[in-house]
Amino acid sequence: MGLTRLERIAEELSGAAGRLEFSSPVTHVYNPLEYAWPAHAAYLRRFGRGGNRVVLLGMNPGPWGMSQTGVPFGEVESVRGWMEIETPIGRPEREHPKRPVDGFDCRRSEVSGRRLWGWAKDRFGSPEEFFARFFVANYCPLVFLEESGRNRTPDRLPARERRALFGHCDRALAASIEALSPTWIVGVGRFAESRARVALQESSVRIGRILHPSPASPAANRGWQKKIETELARLGIAF
Repeated sequence: MGLTRLERIAEELSGAAGRLEFSSPVTHVYNPLEYAWPAHAAYLRRFGRGGNRVVLLGMNPGPWGMSQTGVPFGEVESVRGWMEIETPIGRPEREHPKRPVDGFDCRRSEVSGRRLWGWAKDRFGSPEEFFARFFVANYCPLVFLEESGRNRTPDRLPARERRALFGHCDRALAASIEALSPTWIVGVGRFAESRARVALQESSVRIGRILHPSPASPAANRGWQKKIETELARLGIAF
């Protein structure tokens, strides 16, 4: 069976982004589209069929989510138990000792992913019902780690490195949106919204934003599900 259009886009982005080099304080770069490709491809093939009216766009993989499972916001139990995706996961070429990739054996739970997919499960019940309306993607496929193990987000890379990386990510996002043909792309946080507005200047897709579910956000720690349903309703996105 040949690759789907989304799989081809992801494969091209993985190769292009994976060839880039990044400077200190970044010491380790993970590319889940490479070492966790079977899980990511299963996610795209099963749920990225087009017709998803709203695309929720995250920033980049978290160390305990997509880094482990290959699925955006991919908290282990949500991917394995709810989406029923579980495949062998490889390891990055250079693995940070404080951020091991244990795949579906990972015992850590990514809070952002648990909140997002927990909302999807609570609101829609089955993955089929959720993905008939929504799709979830990340803007950047790479994870950036400092020597301490701290996660460095793409917006904090040096300007030259951002330009090279964002050029590839912008093209992949535009191609993905063309393939999916959604009505809305909703940034999960300000960064994702801002990149969507740059990458999709020539598109007719509508762009908005919801609160990121990160536990680092005090607002997200106080009833995130209720807040984002209010935000989606304000955009005119009904269920």
